[in-house]
Amino acid sequence: MMYDEDMIAPMRQELTELGIQETRTPDEVEKVLAAKGTTLVVVNSVCGCAAAQARPGVAEAFGKITKKPDHAITVFAGNDREATAAARAHFVGYQPSSPSIALIKDGDVVFMLERYQISGRDAHAIGTDLAQAIEQYC
Repeated sequence: MMYDEDMIAPMRQELTELGIQETRTPDEVEKVLAAKGTTLVVVNSVCGCAAAQARPGVAEAFGKITKKPDHAITVFAGNDREATAAARAHFVGYQPSSPSIALIKDGDVVFMLERYQISGRDAHAIGTDLAQAIEQYC
């Protein structure tokens, strides 16, 4: 399903304003994920129940951390299908879910928040979990 770009632009902007690079093609995703170090990957989504807390949760985490991932990218499930599939191909052992947040270190997922771990939680709880993972692995 493709969502109207005007409708989702503010949802994209919530993450790019944090300095997270929007990746809209598989090549863009692969270029970043091929790099050494840590990469935060946010699978953005329209889903109101979970995504409405995931994006503010990422912002909250970024406000708490003293360390930063070497790279941070986002893909938008539903609109950037091929880019999303490319990112998810790196989430070995995890089912596709939107939204989701992965921390990858040297090619391996070291932390993952799947939709079921986001839905029903507030941004503070999500941000706390993510900030702890970033501090631990970056």
